[in-house]
Amino acid sequence: MDTSSLLRMIDTIHRDKDIPTEVIFRGLEEALATGIRKRLGVGEDLVVTINRETGEVTMEDDEEEYEFDLAVLGRIVAQAVKQGFSQKVREAERDVLYEEYESRVGQILNGVVQRFEGDFVVINLGRVEALLGKEDRVRGETYSPGDRIRGLLVEVRKDGSRIKLFVSRTHPDLVRRLFDLEVPEIADEIIEIKRVVREPGYRTKMAVQSADPRIDCIGACVGVRGSRIKAVIDELRGERIDIIRWSDSLETLIMNGLKPAAIHIDNIFPDVENRKAVVIVDEDQQSLAIGKKGQNVRLASKLCGWEIDIQTREQFEAQTLGGVFQPEEDMQAKAEQVESELVAVAEEATAESTDTDPEKTEVAEESTEAPATSAEAPGQG
Repeated sequence: MDTSSLLRMIDTIHRDKDIPTEVIFRGLEEALATGIRKRLGVGEDLVVTINRETGEVTMEDDEEEYEFDLAVLGRIVAQAVKQGFSQKVREAERDVLYEEYESRVGQILNGVVQRFEGDFVVINLGRVEALLGKEDRVRGETYSPGDRIRGLLVEVRKDGSRIKLFVSRTHPDLVRRLFDLEVPEIADEIIEIKRVVREPGYRTKMAVQSADPRIDCIGACVGVRGSRIKAVIDELRGERIDIIRWSDSLETLIMNGLKPAAIHIDNIFPDVENRKAVVIVDEDQQSLAIGKKGQNVRLASKLCGWEIDIQTREQFEAQTLGGVFQPEEDMQAKAEQVESELVAVAEEATAESTDTDPEKTEVAEESTEAPATSAEAPGQG
């Protein structure tokens, strides 16, 4: 191979595989050095250098400089050089792809379903393939070869001379990224998605906040006639999405998170120590607040980061009287009530003792003490 052909080959590899030319030069130099050392029986001191401008190849070690002639290497050595160089190119290509996709973790990838391998759906992304695992697929979704599919890149892993990409359709950030694509105000950082919680295939709750008071964060995410949110729902194949307004107030966030149930903020009783909150609802709102199979309250709890207990007024009062849970204000009110009742009893007893004959009172006191004495007798025996 003449020098011009060598340079053309390196340039072709650079353009086709997007590998830096310097990496290709070094890989070829190392492959040539390894093959020539075996052919000439020299040590590790032998260095092969390729001129980056002319393509001229030189060999030298600590003692002398050798004339390079690929023809004298022989077919076996030349084949070894070729295999070694191919290996270096594959590793370089792997490193380039790894760096590229490692920087894209958390982003959406578009591809075509290629085939099925065990529990994985193999997705063709063009230069590489991605794997969609069983645990990252939404229950009820089915795929066929040739289907276009979107997934959130969650992991990039080196595997020999290749890389493996793992994508997810169940990750909450998939919803976040889909809204990034559909809502320009989010991309422009006017609207911020504070938190997303999800039960894939069923329901998502997303809390949003606007940096501009003139822009309605919920309306912007929904879009004109629901066009923006509909695009996301279609991509998620019908998954229901609740968009709520974020608040730094826990009570307000819980109230918003439990929508569509109507909750009054005064009926929310937080227990800060245990990060629990009791929410009192009207009976006709209880099923809405809890949701189908507890889905609504479960997602609201994840959204707020607090355990939420939905109760009707009757259930709350029954638990309170039973000593299961008493919010601080309610406990104070009951303490004051008990104190007033004790004062009333004491006053009534004082009034009765004033009107009673002292001798009868003394007899009554003696008769009261007698049973206590007789009750202690068995224990003494």
